[in-house]
Amino acid sequence: MPFTWLLLILLGLAAAGYVLGRRRALASAGGDRRALHSLPSYYGSHVAIWALVPAFGILAVWLLVQPYMVNAHVSGALPDSVVAQGSSLDLVMSDVRRVADGLDTAVAQGAMTKAQASALNAASDNVREVLGEVGVALGADVGPEVLSAAQSYRTLNATGSTLMALVVLLIAFVGAAYAYFKSHADFRARNRVERGILALLIFAASIAILTTIGIVFALLFNTIEFFKLYPAKDFFFGTNWAPSFSGRGGSSDLGVLPLLWGTFYISIIALLVAVPIGLFSAIFLSEYATPRVRSIAKPLIEILAGIPTIVYGLFALLTVGPLLVSLFGKETLGWMSGGTAVMTAGLVMGIMLIPFVSSLSDDIINAVPQSLRDGSYGLGATQSETIRQVILPAALPGIVGAILLAASRAIGETMIVVLGAGAAARLSLNPFEAMTTITAKIVSQLTGDADFASPEALVAFALGMTLFVLTLCLNVFALYIVRKYREQYD
Repeated sequence: MPFTWLLLILLGLAAAGYVLGRRRALASAGGDRRALHSLPSYYGSHVAIWALVPAFGILAVWLLVQPYMVNAHVSGALPDSVVAQGSSLDLVMSDVRRVADGLDTAVAQGAMTKAQASALNAASDNVREVLGEVGVALGADVGPEVLSAAQSYRTLNATGSTLMALVVLLIAFVGAAYAYFKSHADFRARNRVERGILALLIFAASIAILTTIGIVFALLFNTIEFFKLYPAKDFFFGTNWAPSFSGRGGSSDLGVLPLLWGTFYISIIALLVAVPIGLFSAIFLSEYATPRVRSIAKPLIEILAGIPTIVYGLFALLTVGPLLVSLFGKETLGWMSGGTAVMTAGLVMGIMLIPFVSSLSDDIINAVPQSLRDGSYGLGATQSETIRQVILPAALPGIVGAILLAASRAIGETMIVVLGAGAAARLSLNPFEAMTTITAKIVSQLTGDADFASPEALVAFALGMTLFVLTLCLNVFALYIVRKYREQYD
């Protein structure tokens, strides 16, 4: 059964349970709502919750567990001869999944039937050519072992999906029936529904915490594996980034300091652009602009936050870079040799950060009580003096917090750096030279088919852990400043 149809059936069952639960409760009270413990909607909601929540719980667990079980079963059945010299079982399984997905795509597009997909033979059929016709590109010919594993993978997935649909629907029907027969006049439906909603809210609030913990452990374990192959002292204090990975990581220079310097240098330039413009924009919008101008200007500024970062990257590559070369290039001042440079990425990133600083600072300035303004005006201060000596000092902790949050956003930026700053890892003070950042190197290290147990992949987790700790410390520092120095006004 297609996944979409399964969801529609579950939603339909919940809707039907809601209606039937209301009717049964009213019928048990003789049609008199006053004889019910709760409103009729609570009885219907109780049935709908029992129809949806357990079924969705089983569905989520099944979708998480099934890929691991199928992958383990198929990889365990592969002979050792399939893993070639210099390859790994993970790479072979990647080919198996790609072939299986290609066969599913071919069946979905009508290029072949399910029977034809199951009857393919690597010895007589050119599987690579067949899949290429439906847009699935393979790097090498498909051997009989890989094709057999892919067909087994498809069969197990299809069987698992069918079994999942049957189990989920059975759980939904049983849950709906249980709640339906509970719907009588004396049943405390409101209490049950409110406790159920409270449990759902607690679960929703826990997702972010559990996700953070999962990210930390995923980074931590792989970082530990990397430092078993490469000395931590050389990584954190080395001044050269020249990876080769020809000898299990030992022959490479993996000093993170050039990447840290590039990250901070670009972020500083971005903040030098974003903070003055964003702060001045916030002061104008909150203190000088009329309601009509504010209603137009504020949404237009915040549109910048909704532009994808890849668009900013293309803007840096195609517009800002050539413009800076024309101003500071060899034909003029001779400072800049190419369009990709720290200044290019910093300027564009600063433009991207303007709405972060502007919007947060505007909200903070507007939160300053009007009584402080009135008191300042009553003492004879002008509007500009009131802003400088009263409003900004009162809003300063919040503004500093907004700037630090924007800085953490700049440190984690990727696409603008990849397209606008270049890929050179160097320690230099020249803002017109190409440099790179931690995020850009994480992308380059994880691009391709490298084994995740290899040093070239594990170093990306070490870089990610370093970046995670830096941004976490910056965010904690921002929250500390906001909470410690925030002034309370009546």
